[in-house]
Amino acid sequence: MNINKLIESFSNDIFPLSEEEINQLKSKFKERQIKRRQFILQEGDVCKHYTFVSEGCFKLYKIDHSGKERNLQFSIENEWISDLGSLYSETPSALYIEAIEQSTILQIERKDLVYLYTHFPNIDRNFRVIIENSFIALQKRMFQNISATAEERYLYFLKTRPNLFNRISNVQIASYLGVTPEFLSTIRKKIAHS
Repeated sequence: MNINKLIESFSNDIFPLSEEEINQLKSKFKERQIKRRQFILQEGDVCKHYTFVSEGCFKLYKIDHSGKERNLQFSIENEWISDLGSLYSETPSALYIEAIEQSTILQIERKDLVYLYTHFPNIDRNFRVIIENSFIALQKRMFQNISATAEERYLYFLKTRPNLFNRISNVQIASYLGVTPEFLSTIRKKIAHS
């Protein structure tokens, strides 16, 4: 059952969950089957869920002023995806979340998340760790974008996301790295020859 993957993701020695907390999590999350290319968030909509990817792959992206897709995040099994700014402020999102593969997700609504935060401190602490780890990864990515060459960013992507590399297109990787697909191809050829 997919809810067990979610519960396992909360299993840690620092903030272990009680049976009651586990039951509360199980009662608040809803499972959904998502088709490839189906959106769970579109620009202009308010993000209403925090989403755990049980199976599959998603991308979070923005369409820029020239109509190009700018990938900000990819999430695969046992990872989370959401527009937290829209979720917490309850304002329209500027982002899209789209399934790259047929997927199974578990979603919790904002009101249920706030309820769990308020009534179950260990759940609150576990979510805090999840969000803090996401923030750390975002800081590392920002540092890479401002200080590393495109080749270094590509190598870092391969090193840190090896399970993702064969699941997304070169165009999506190039967008994530902030380069053109042609430039990514040049980088890959250079690496292959060296």
